[in-house]
Amino acid sequence: MLRRWERSAALRRLRLQAVRRAAVTDGAGPADGTGPAAGTDSLPQIRHIVILMMENHSYDNYLGMLTGRGEGFRLGPDGKPSGSNPTAAGVQVRLAHAPQTTQVKYVPTQSWNASHIQWNDGTCDGFVRSVEETVPGADPRVPMRYWTQAELPFYYWLARTFPLATRWFCSCLGPTFPNRRFLISGTAHGLIDDVAFGMIDYPATGTIFDHLEAHGISWVNYHQLTPLQVNWRLLSRARGLSYLRLLLGAIGGIFTGLLPMLESKVQVTAGLYPLGFLRTVNHLRPVRDFLAAARTGSLPSVSIVDPDFSATSEENPQDIQAGEAFAAEIISAVLAGPAWPHTLLIWLYDEHGGYYDHVAPPAAIAPDDVPARGLYEKFPLLRLFRNTALGRKVTAADSGPRTYTQLGFRVPAVIVSPYARPDYVTELVYDHTAILRLIERKWNLPPLTRRDAAAADLLDALDLDGRGAFMTPPHPPAPRT
Repeated sequence: MLRRWERSAALRRLRLQAVRRAAVTDGAGPADGTGPAAGTDSLPQIRHIVILMMENHSYDNYLGMLTGRGEGFRLGPDGKPSGSNPTAAGVQVRLAHAPQTTQVKYVPTQSWNASHIQWNDGTCDGFVRSVEETVPGADPRVPMRYWTQAELPFYYWLARTFPLATRWFCSCLGPTFPNRRFLISGTAHGLIDDVAFGMIDYPATGTIFDHLEAHGISWVNYHQLTPLQVNWRLLSRARGLSYLRLLLGAIGGIFTGLLPMLESKVQVTAGLYPLGFLRTVNHLRPVRDFLAAARTGSLPSVSIVDPDFSATSEENPQDIQAGEAFAAEIISAVLAGPAWPHTLLIWLYDEHGGYYDHVAPPAAIAPDDVPARGLYEKFPLLRLFRNTALGRKVTAADSGPRTYTQLGFRVPAVIVSPYARPDYVTELVYDHTAILRLIERKWNLPPLTRRDAAAADLLDALDLDGRGAFMTPPHPPAPRT
């Protein structure tokens, strides 16, 4: 076991050496060795960065009815949103206020294929059709539903109080796993779906955690699983047991057992590269430890706080108010804690969940030279089963272009800090790699990929020269439960 760990450590060192060489070659760091050394703190005002990434909602779906701030819905004479999307038959489906806070199971969908149908070359008119084409028989009107301040009072307060990023796009037109990989590594590294056995890989330049660890910068991924659950799930993925079991199931034709297993869920964000299990496991803590650290002012330098992905992440069919209550608990703990004067928290969503947004996402820089690949490209043997239930599911999920040169849809995002600019809306184009750039800027770390090297600066939302407009934290309203 020790030898295996030593090999992993040596591999990480080689990756970090490759990052440093790439930084000099690409102009990301000083070739002559001048300037601050990597790991040097350049933003002493901010000692703690907290990332609270929830799941599966577009900007319009949550904040479209936020008036006088940001870019929400276009309202008609009746005060209601005027947007619509056509069915395949040409019938227009208008935006509609959701009848309840509990969502519909499996609808809408944000698979790679569905997201590209929704985007439709920038027209954003394929949301209804995406359900018709990828989830036949489901209600195609669901993607056109939205919620308001009446259901989400805490989120609306947050967006009215602190800087709102009205043009924060997810990093690719796809589902959870690829987008969360962008958050931690600046690339999806070829992944386009949420299938676990397609994740036996590791980026050549490592993840942001590799760099933080190499320079002694503290980081923790807080989660809501028991230690036994999270350690076993990560270890089983790291050793390839899950992939082997799934692949053998496909080859043997055991499709009824395989289908539920294809719908993988995030366990912890730091585990999206299972081959980094040994590096990750020592940085996982339960959410109660985050709340305790917030109360005592002992937060690490970088925190990722994960919701319970089966109950409070806000993915369908969950009740969105349960997720808002969780987010409110985390954010309120930061506001009330003694570390607040030196904290920056980013509240955002990994992707849009298949819900409508009217703003066409712009083009993006390809993060690296790793091609996007679906299951058929990774495992050609699966093509033999294209006409089975499994094969049709894979086709419905993974069809579409094979490129990362297109950002995904907008998601809600707010930058929370005592140094936040009051009454401010930033209109810079962000994606999740902007968080990487912030971390890299603070500690003089080289970029991981071309994407985070080109990311917009989150400091646009801050004023670090003054005392801090929110040094005395505001009092948030209670979420509705």
